Amino acid sequence: MKTLKKIAISAIVGFPLVFHAQSAPTLKELIDAAMTKDAAIEQQNLESKSNLLDQQKLKDIFLPTVEISGKGGYLNATARFISPEIAIPAIKPIFPGAVFPEGTFNNNFTLSSFEAAGKAEAKVLIFSGGKVKYLKQALTDKNNANQALQAKNQDEVITQISKAYDQFALVIESKKVLDESKKRLDANKKTAEKALGYGLITPYDYKKIELAQATLNSKMVEYEGKKELLITQLHLLTGIDKERIALINPNLEKIEYLVTDETIDNRAELKALDFGMKAIDAKIKAEKTWWIPKVQASTSLSYMGFYNTNLSSSKELMPGTGTKLDYDLTNLNLLPIFQAGIGFKWDVFDGNEGKHEVEKAKIEREILESKKSDAERKLQLNLANNQTNYNIADSQIEMKAKARQIARNALTQAEKEFRYGLIKSTQLIEAENDLENAELEYQTAVFNQRRAAVELMKSTQNLSIEKL
Repeated sequence: MKTLKKIAISAIVGFPLVFHAQSAPTLKELIDAAMTKDAAIEQQNLESKSNLLDQQKLKDIFLPTVEISGKGGYLNATARFISPEIAIPAIKPIFPGAVFPEGTFNNNFTLSSFEAAGKAEAKVLIFSGGKVKYLKQALTDKNNANQALQAKNQDEVITQISKAYDQFALVIESKKVLDESKKRLDANKKTAEKALGYGLITPYDYKKIELAQATLNSKMVEYEGKKELLITQLHLLTGIDKERIALINPNLEKIEYLVTDETIDNRAELKALDFGMKAIDAKIKAEKTWWIPKVQASTSLSYMGFYNTNLSSSKELMPGTGTKLDYDLTNLNLLPIFQAGIGFKWDVFDGNEGKHEVEKAKIEREILESKKSDAERKLQLNLANNQTNYNIADSQIEMKAKARQIARNALTQAEKEFRYGLIKSTQLIEAENDLENAELEYQTAVFNQRRAAVELMKSTQNLSIEKL
């Protein structure tokens, strides 16, 4: 009994989890998933990480660098001595004088030793001439430009996913329209069968209704194919399972959107260009610091040692003595050798490299200014065009709603007249087709209005999921 209770409790607790796992994804979930898979957004995220690393690298320039080096080896050096002619004057009556011809004292002196050396050195940049400061600012502005472009790409993802989502809703609403048409045709077919039995209609009229049913069935198959295509599209864009996407059942409703800010000042493209120009301005300032002295502090600790050192000569030191130099020196150690100080580097002339870099940067800025001017014109025209399209699309909904109501009334009247044999089946089918088309056109008008609203929001950089 207890076991059965445990199973029942587990089933009850587990059921919501299973249900949640199979729930339809919301529009926000679809958009968030698509953003994680979007290649452009991923690339910009990597660029931002790269910029952050470059910024950190500039900060680390003022950190001390420590280097430890050492070496060991064998030293063997030979110095050759060639004596010139030496004349010693006479000292009368003590010394008669002497002359030693050139080469009398020629000799080769050889020094051999094992040596070892070690050194620890630390350096730190104290003043960069202001170049690092301006390069930091340039990287910050570059990253801000990248963030602005990322907002643009996010809007593109929202546009793409919301369009597919609305298309999904349009297919579902269209399927509902076709289902209603099928119900009416099935009912009218039963009426036609009775009318055919009473001789009120001809077999031809009856076949017309059957043909209308076949045509409707083909349309339903077509819409099912569109639904499967949208499921596949959303799956590829988001990575969400097709089974969950197939559960989507959105409502297709018009977007109530009122433009309160009719400017393009917040457009991501313009912000990115502005930050780009700021980055170039900082770069120009950085390049102009080439002539300012750079100050650096350094300190070092060194060790040097010589072991098993021997000094020898190839010949006797004094002719006739028979004695060559062969002397083993005591091990020599130099420890420690300490150095500390402050130095500077002053580039008096850099071959006009700094000047050329500044001129190049100024040209890059002019290019960005031209791009911004062109972008402003195009974006302003885009805003005006999207505002017009939105107004037209919004007004179309009301018109299509009236046409739908007229078609409904016309079909109701046609069905009455058909039951009493006042009209033929062709006229009934025409009324049915008119209503079907009116219903579909209304749903399409709502879809178009939503797309126009999205584009209008993008025009002023006001697109957000909450407004959809």
